[in-house]
Amino acid sequence: MKHIFAKTYCAIIGSAILVGCGTSGKWNIEGNIAGAVDKDLILQASENGRWFTIDTITTDKNGKFSYSHEPNAYPDIYRLTLDGKSLYFPIDSIESVTITADGTNFDRDYTLSGSADAEMMMTVEKRIAQTIANVGTKEAVNDSLLKRDLSGMILSDPASITAYYIINKQLNGQHIFNPVNKFDNRVLGAVANAYNEFRPDDPRTRYLTEVFLRNRPMPAGLPTDTIEVTELPFFDIKLTDNTGATHELSDIVSRNKVVVLSFTIYGAEGSTAYNVALADAYNKYRPNGLEIYQVAVDDDEFQWKQSAKNLPWITVYNPLATGGTVLNVYNVQNLPTTYILANGELVDRVDDLSKLNATIAKYM
Repeated sequence: MKHIFAKTYCAIIGSAILVGCGTSGKWNIEGNIAGAVDKDLILQASENGRWFTIDTITTDKNGKFSYSHEPNAYPDIYRLTLDGKSLYFPIDSIESVTITADGTNFDRDYTLSGSADAEMMMTVEKRIAQTIANVGTKEAVNDSLLKRDLSGMILSDPASITAYYIINKQLNGQHIFNPVNKFDNRVLGAVANAYNEFRPDDPRTRYLTEVFLRNRPMPAGLPTDTIEVTELPFFDIKLTDNTGATHELSDIVSRNKVVVLSFTIYGAEGSTAYNVALADAYNKYRPNGLEIYQVAVDDDEFQWKQSAKNLPWITVYNPLATGGTVLNVYNVQNLPTTYILANGELVDRVDDLSKLNATIAKYM
């Protein structure tokens, strides 16, 4: 989303009440939040899975609000947050969406209207909430009836932004549609096919295709899928370190014989022991062409920076709460997760740290 920060205001910059503005050629949201008098709504959009604040919208004394923004090149998903609770809505081009919600139960008790995708997304969220109420969040992620209903919604319009939203939906960090699962990956493949056909230039198309291909089964004989695309040796990552410098995984891989790709949370229990094991391997094999590319998904960016500046390898930041895309494409289900890239390809995964040195040595 290249121009998401090109803000257009029709009132005073800041927490203004944006009502009665000219909205020609822009997308619009408006609505009423019961019980939310003079409350700030945080409007955010995502870029590569990380949520960024676009603006603050303040409700009036009746809980009403209105806002407009320049359209983007592709359909997208936004979220409004009130007192830590968020609801999601889609926008395509210059359409208008109306939101009616209860301020106390903002993320559950609401309605979306104005577009078919908005109404479908509301239906999706309410169907998920119903299952959670019946069986609990832990069981909901594997509920066969929920998955059946969501699959029907996806396949009714697989090229929609709502289909993309469902296929990436997570509950407690677990995907409802896990690409490792054969059935789930077939549904993902249907969305990838539809995006390739109808949205070839949408940046999500490549992501969907890569995830599908990475997790598809590899039976003997001719392939059965219809996507024709060159498989990548690994998914590239482009993130910044604690100094603000950008590091691309592809660049690191091209300059080193072996790269350890590490996903971790610095603030988690066991993080110190994990980094000690990495340090042992780094000191041993660095002279032979080893580099470590460590992706931290801590919630506290400041604390991460304090830790990262003391490490000798490349450390970049991709917070757990917002950095879904990077974690999705590498199918990171648990932390820490450690991969080995050698000779330009992803070649191994290390689940037992006691075998890290031996695994690296195989590719040196």
